Amino acid sequence: MNKLHLISFNYPYPPSYGGIIDVYYKVKALSDLGIKIHLHCFVDQIPHKIDPEVKEMTENVFFYQKKKNPLLYFSGTPFAVAIRDSETLLKNLEKHKAPILFEGLQTTHIVRFLKDNRHQLYLRHHNNESEYYKGLSVSEKNPFKKIIYKIESVKYSGYQKKLLKKFEAVFSLSEKEYNEVQTYSENAHLIHIFHGNESVKELDQKGKYFLFHGDLTTADNKRALNETIDLFKTLPQYQLVVASDRASEDIKRKISTVENISLTPIQTTENLYRLLEDAHANILISYQNSGTKVKLFNTLYNSRFVIINGNITDDPVLTNLCLYGDDMSQIRQQIISSAGKDYHDTEKRKEVLEKNHSDKTKANEIVRIIFKN
Repeated sequence: MNKLHLISFNYPYPPSYGGIIDVYYKVKALSDLGIKIHLHCFVDQIPHKIDPEVKEMTENVFFYQKKKNPLLYFSGTPFAVAIRDSETLLKNLEKHKAPILFEGLQTTHIVRFLKDNRHQLYLRHHNNESEYYKGLSVSEKNPFKKIIYKIESVKYSGYQKKLLKKFEAVFSLSEKEYNEVQTYSENAHLIHIFHGNESVKELDQKGKYFLFHGDLTTADNKRALNETIDLFKTLPQYQLVVASDRASEDIKRKISTVENISLTPIQTTENLYRLLEDAHANILISYQNSGTKVKLFNTLYNSRFVIINGNITDDPVLTNLCLYGDDMSQIRQQIISSAGKDYHDTEKRKEVLEKNHSDKTKANEIVRIIFKN
């Protein structure tokens, strides 16, 4: 029976945001193919229990507390990498001879300490971290955080180029990152996001409102929401629902002053799907170019129209399933246009998504590469 160590940057339950959604549904898809997974998770606080959903699809689950030393900001290693260091992890990896899949560069601190030839090493490349932190620095308003993100970007620039060559294969999320990895390590494989959706929902032709959803603690999402709020102030005839469990008091106050905008919590996956099913169109905007965002798949599988800008996906096939706007004036036109349309794209989406973007197909490809012998 094939075994795999998988090192996650966080505990992948509940699968409630981009990177963790990819980890959770990847573990599930690999487990469904019979892979025995030893799951290693870096966390802020070690949980009291392992959720039954995670227990069911893993052989073992190990937790390691992230370091809380602020002096690590002054390390030459990126801070997010330096805080995920554990001697116990090294010992646990040696107990079972199996390939190791690192989820994101931030989990790779221990690579330099692994015994030669004991394990085959693989990386799930979630982001070009240097570009990601550069984007955060641009979007961030807080001057101190702006500087911290800029420094992390510079650190990651050298770190990722040096490290990517150490892996048997790097599984990239997007065409952009695939091409970047290929230029200096030639070990990239394009494996799109694992998202947990199995079939495209059959929906009525009309929904009830426009929907914006996301984690409103990130600088990118906050900036996107502020632009969207300003847009809907000029469109009082349309209702916008903002769905998030993490809205600041500033955001709550701003929304409360606009009559046609309301804020609602998500809380559970079921609630998110209900919100998506009732939405006529979804507003997905990003100012960071980092491949295809996982929430694009959720909206395409579970909702009607999806209005995007250029940073939501770099896949032209997926872009073709959406309504596209280069800037906020074009996004505004797409809102007005979609409001007057009936939704008829279910069959078109089924043809593209269920054939090319199923989790089972992607898991089979990973298994083929890792367990080729």
